[in-house]
Amino acid sequence: MKNLLPEKGKLLVAEPSILNDNSFNRAIILLAEYTSNSTVGFILNKPLEYTVNDLVPDVDCNFHVYEGGPVEQDNLYFVHRIPELLDGSLEVANGIFWGGNFKQLKKLLNEGLLIESDIRFFLGYTGWSKNQLEDEIKENSWFVSENDFDNIFTLNEENLWKDKLLQKGGNYKLWANAPKNFNLN
Repeated sequence: MKNLLPEKGKLLVAEPSILNDNSFNRAIILLAEYTSNSTVGFILNKPLEYTVNDLVPDVDCNFHVYEGGPVEQDNLYFVHRIPELLDGSLEVANGIFWGGNFKQLKKLLNEGLLIESDIRFFLGYTGWSKNQLEDEIKENSWFVSENDFDNIFTLNEENLWKDKLLQKGGNYKLWANAPKNFNLN
């Protein structure tokens, strides 16, 4: 598997070298924005104990919420595949969109017009300043992968990191089966 450059719509996969980082241990991040000045992404495989209704009481919706990253964890973000229903949606790539009119979204959720496989919610986001992500890639904190999933909204987050390491092959196959907590070994 060749080394890819980061770009909007690609995935960042945490290298085994950052297993001791609580925020990014085994993280798979969807890059929602990638410019010369900044990068924004959302962690796809870290579900929280919250639902949307827990965080926004006037929304009657029990969809799961995920940890998006360590930045602005008091804000709720979302990616979806329903841009025709949400004004202001920004295309990430391949039918995946970020954000949009929250008032319209609340109405859709309260009327039960969306299903969980249409949208994913995140508390916070992951962000990098100019050149920061590139430096972290050079330091072997991340590798870039194609987003080759059929639907990121229905992923089994339990094996997501392991599957990406197995797909990369080589020495990554050894790390794919490493225990989550080395102290239990």
